[in-house]
Amino acid sequence: MIATMGLREPASAPTRLVWKAALCAAAVCIVLSATGCAKLKARDHLNQGVNAFKTGNYSQAADEFRLAIDADPTFGTARLYLATAYEQQYVPGTDTPENKKFWQAAMDEFNKVLENNPSAGDKLLSTQSIANLYYQRGNAKGPTEAEDMAKAQEWNKKVVELDPKNKEAYYTLGVIPWLDFLTPDREARNALGMRPEEPAPLKADAKGKTLKADLKAKYWQPLTDGIEYEKKALAVDPQYENAMSYMNLLIRYRADLRDTKEEYAADVKEADDWMAKALETTKAKAAKKAAALDAGGAAQ
Repeated sequence: MIATMGLREPASAPTRLVWKAALCAAAVCIVLSATGCAKLKARDHLNQGVNAFKTGNYSQAADEFRLAIDADPTFGTARLYLATAYEQQYVPGTDTPENKKFWQAAMDEFNKVLENNPSAGDKLLSTQSIANLYYQRGNAKGPTEAEDMAKAQEWNKKVVELDPKNKEAYYTLGVIPWLDFLTPDREARNALGMRPEEPAPLKADAKGKTLKADLKAKYWQPLTDGIEYEKKALAVDPQYENAMSYMNLLIRYRADLRDTKEEYAADVKEADDWMAKALETTKAKAAKKAAALDAGGAAQ
């Protein structure tokens, strides 16, 4: 109840209406004032969190962003920053309760951002971050590796739906099938008595055996899809050397599933060409960067 500071309600009906209207207006002003103060307080905590984040103090930054959300639960920017602060504290491959907590906290907050009608930019950033968290944990070869890699694929596909020119998402969608095939391919070579570097496709299945046939049925199409994803990354950025490197790896490893040595040799030749192109592009970029630094030094 709002205090009337000792004033009595007027006796006449018209005057009472005016008096009640004034009280209602005062109540609205108080509410708006409180709301404004909360938003100012939230903004202050956000700014302090940003300053801590810039210095690498992600724990303090997370505390400030949490206080900003406590002050204003509708503050979407603070929630996005909180999720990012948790993400920064997650170390892939470190199997500790605290590290798992950071991963889950980041995942929870990014999902909350997506649940609250975010801007297009915040939606893309949160989707990218979720895709990256799944990929990082999956690539650490933990107990949830297969599930995490499947989720990484799912979320990176969401990224390219939101941003069709996102070369990093296309690149990752190409890397995942190669990672999936790497260990089964090495195990198959070992089982068939083949050296890892032996220049030939996997030996044909002996009678009653289906090792190679099973691998081809499971991995040929994903590897082919991976090649297409790297091509899409290169369509966005023709000088994307990382995509070139995985064009090499995807084509080279898929060659193990070929039926003849001639097909295998043709694939290896194409893979070698991509490897050479990746190295040339890397060297050219390094030379360009060095020249720019030299020019900057000379200008000074």
